[in-house]
Amino acid sequence: MKFTETKLKGSFLVEIEKISDSRGFFGRIFCAQEFVELGLKPPLAQTNLSFNPKKGTLRGLHYQIYPVTEAKLIRCSKGAIYEVIVDMRPQSPTYLSHIGVELTAENHQALYVPEMFANGYQALTDGAEAMYQVSECYTPGYERGIRYDDPVLNINWPISVSEISLKDTSWPLLESVLIGG
Repeated sequence: MKFTETKLKGSFLVEIEKISDSRGFFGRIFCAQEFVELGLKPPLAQTNLSFNPKKGTLRGLHYQIYPVTEAKLIRCSKGAIYEVIVDMRPQSPTYLSHIGVELTAENHQALYVPEMFANGYQALTDGAEAMYQVSECYTPGYERGIRYDDPVLNINWPISVSEISLKDTSWPLLESVLIGG
């Protein structure tokens, strides 16, 4: 696997190193040892799959707080998604900064999301599937979220939102959280 660090320290675009022949290709998409060698928390506790019938569906932005912070490895197994991560580490020089990457079934890339990063994605195609490995199990009471349209973040989603959950539109705005409003 090839790990390329993004501008948000600790997050990596993960690419398959393909071995090709007449049958197609073979490549490793996860190896705990390689994650540990880079000082990353291997995402092993849970694997999730989400299916999105409609282009424009948006899920997120979610994260979990201590003591069950999650690292994630996210990939698109069908169609295409636009994955966004936000640094929620108050001590980080990139606190509240975000990046977005297009993950597709064709490019076979994944994004490693460190602990205390919020993540969310938008389906860019009908029938998009996202698969993600998570280092901790979902723990009710420790989940937090950020609104996808929060003006503090000013995320430029690639297409109009067609579907989103009530829960994801109900997260408080960062301005009210940061100033205690």
